[in-house]
Amino acid sequence: MSTVQEQRGLHWFQALSGNARPLAGLPASLRVADGELAGQAVRYLAVVADADNAFPRARNGEVGLLEGWGLAQAVDEAIEADRDNPHKRALIAIVDVPSQAYGRREEAYGIHQALAGAVDAYARARLAGHAVIGLLVGKAMSGAFLAHGYQANRLIALRDAGVMVHAMGKAAAARITLRSVDELEALAASVPPMAYDLDNYASLGLLAQVLDVEQVAQPTAADLAHVREALSQALVAIAGSPRDLRNRLGAANRAASTQVREALRAQW
Repeated sequence: MSTVQEQRGLHWFQALSGNARPLAGLPASLRVADGELAGQAVRYLAVVADADNAFPRARNGEVGLLEGWGLAQAVDEAIEADRDNPHKRALIAIVDVPSQAYGRREEAYGIHQALAGAVDAYARARLAGHAVIGLLVGKAMSGAFLAHGYQANRLIALRDAGVMVHAMGKAAAARITLRSVDELEALAASVPPMAYDLDNYASLGLLAQVLDVEQVAQPTAADLAHVREALSQALVAIAGSPRDLRNRLGAANRAASTQVREALRAQW
């Protein structure tokens, strides 16, 4: 049985979308619904646990083949529906994804293409004028986060030990770097990109805001109002900003990224 922790994405989706009816025709592991926020049309998207998923590796909220293509479909439908609309709906990706789905079938059937399809759809939506916001309520790990949330104009995270961002889980990262988990955590104390906590991630300039809430797993009415206000403010900020992701540069721990871009511009 799934725990409350595993269902954060579902609980926040239900709270934010309210009585909106989820879109039909998508995998059971996806929740997508249209609503309104601060007078603007929005589409909420979440990947959730599905114990009956046909792919066993994607039963705990992972982003696999069905989820990647399903996200691409849901975002593409919004792009097409709003193509001639000057006021394009915003896309709010509710992020609680522990990993991409690891399995032989996933590799054989092209999970790289499924996840790339989701990335491409989110990026095209942003460039087409859809405001895209990633709301981190749980884990944002590995290729799952790249496919669902990372292409957002703005990333907003809830402050909680269960909200983590990284390329892989701690046990896997320890194995690949030939360290123990304790040694990995000690390394993370001096190398921010190796850390899992939000403060280190924020130091990279990638988070627009970190929010304090009372109950991160099951939001209270006050939590919901707080997050909605933050999302509304983000929509205003996005409306007056470029459609690319230059807002993520400028942090002290991304000085090298800025230097590389300057060198490329000088050479090209």
